[in-house]
Amino acid sequence: MPTYSYACTECGNAFDIQQSFSDDSLTTCPKCEGKLRKLFNSVGVVFKGSGFYRTDSRSGSGSVPSGGSSSGGESSSKSESSASSKSETSSTAAS
Repeated sequence: MPTYSYACTECGNAFDIQQSFSDDSLTTCPKCEGKLRKLFNSVGVVFKGSGFYRTDSRSGSGSVPSGGSSSGGESSSKSESSASSKSETSSTAAS
């Protein structure tokens, strides 16, 4: 069951209560019968590892994370350039 935080707008009484999702929100303060408001807190979520950032799945311009696809791109361009230089030398040798 989730825990909800409430605070009274008149006396400042703050408390936590466990309620089911189907239960109605509390509206009156148990101390002074004043109006309650629900408090919202930040969620404690920590994203660890790769795949959570905008740049993790992108290729092309911008910085590439370490261990990314930059080394694969360089090796393919090197093999293409060496293949083109081989074909140029073989075509000049055949002439």
